Amino acid sequence: MSDLKKIKEEFLLKLKKKLNLSEINQIKSDLFGKNGQVSSQFKKIGTLAESERKKFASDLNIIKDELQSLINSKMDEIQSAEINEKLEKEKIDITLPERPFVKGKIHPVSQTIDEISSIFSEIGFSVEEGPDVENEYNNFTALNTPDNHPARDMHDTFYLDEKKEKLLRTHTSPVQIRTMLKSKPPFKIIAPGRTYRSDSDQTHSPMFHQVEGLYIDKDINMGHLKGCLNYFIKEFFEVDKIKMRFRPSHFPFTEPSAEVDIGYKIKDGRIIIGEGDKWLEILGCGMVHPNVLKNVKVNPSKFQGYAFGIGIDRLAMLKYGINDLRSFFDCDYRWLNHYGFDPLDVPTNYRGLSR
Repeated sequence: MSDLKKIKEEFLLKLKKKLNLSEINQIKSDLFGKNGQVSSQFKKIGTLAESERKKFASDLNIIKDELQSLINSKMDEIQSAEINEKLEKEKIDITLPERPFVKGKIHPVSQTIDEISSIFSEIGFSVEEGPDVENEYNNFTALNTPDNHPARDMHDTFYLDEKKEKLLRTHTSPVQIRTMLKSKPPFKIIAPGRTYRSDSDQTHSPMFHQVEGLYIDKDINMGHLKGCLNYFIKEFFEVDKIKMRFRPSHFPFTEPSAEVDIGYKIKDGRIIIGEGDKWLEILGCGMVHPNVLKNVKVNPSKFQGYAFGIGIDRLAMLKYGINDLRSFFDCDYRWLNHYGFDPLDVPTNYRGLSR
């Protein structure tokens, strides 16, 4: 029997046995290592007569390929068996009692969004959403924002291209544009979501949350706006009465425009909403500018309405006694465990939003 056949048969017998990865790697080394049996045969080629070299080299390569293929298959087989065995051992028996776990908490911002949505849904508002990456038209032009308006400057807005055509939305007002462009009045929506501005301190963050409100119909006036906001503020802060005042302001997309303050007092180091002689600004609002309606193909001589924008993070801070906006984004589980909410305690108006 030739050396090549002897090597082949010897290792074929070894490979038929039940092996582990360590043993198969040893066989691989014995065959193809620096001084392995197949490697040693290649060194003999130079010592053979020229007439024998070609056949010997061909036979040697065939045996080498065959043994390598068998070894690889054996390794795959062993690895698959080990994985299956591990999976079998780690299989969960669903008939067993559940494992103990640490229950997560709902973030105050998520809770506040749910509370806001619950309140406005009670008076007929639907929830709309839009993309965080907006185009310049929806974010500024369609909302009657002049080309020279400070909000368009790069120190206020995160632009995503040199032409300033794509940006991170600076408010959720573009959602009202998208909603009005894709359907016909009347519109009665809120649009909660993330917004972005180039600002950061104890009360400002580069990313924050806002809810936009919009109601477009026939014969809508400031009285409807005041009634809506009065209802919302009382429901959100869960108080029976509220002191509220409108101060004249200016926003490009509303006319007339106003900022809304609510009365409060400080008692035992806590802010009491709805009472007292101090005032706290909480939102901006106004009647939708006729130019905005024209930009979305709504006839301003037939339809009018109001819009408002509320900072969700600020509402959460006021209601739940959180004094630093930056803590919302610190990813501190201890903070979340203190200020967070039970995930099964879904806000509903009839039993109290936060109780």
